[in-house]
Amino acid sequence: MPVVRSRRPHRVQRGHASIYASQLAGRRMADGSRFDPRSDTVASKTLPLGSRARVTNLRNGRSVTVRVRDRGPHRRQRILDVSPGVARRLGMPSTGTAMVSVAPIAGPSVTSRAEAATPRRGRARR
Repeated sequence: MPVVRSRRPHRVQRGHASIYASQLAGRRMADGSRFDPRSDTVASKTLPLGSRARVTNLRNGRSVTVRVRDRGPHRRQRILDVSPGVARRLGMPSTGTAMVSVAPIAGPSVTSRAEAATPRRGRARR
């Protein structure tokens, strides 16, 4: 039987990050908040929603603390989608991708867990 290795979210990951499209501004993310291209938002397949991580551009050494608010990226070769604001602070090239390391630094906050557990309801009618 083959050995299947799971990705452990508490370990440092290395791989390619890509940039979210600015046109997604205002759309809802997996945690229920709206996407702001200038924010510290990233999307990860493995890190818990609401957790914080340190992302480092391996080419130039710049790093940024980010918050996981969405799921993705949807391309298999990538480990992270970053907002345009994070990409700018990391000094990512205009090609839209960079080799990064992602080191988790904090789990989801109590508020994030409570918000995630609260069901979303439509507007109340008057």
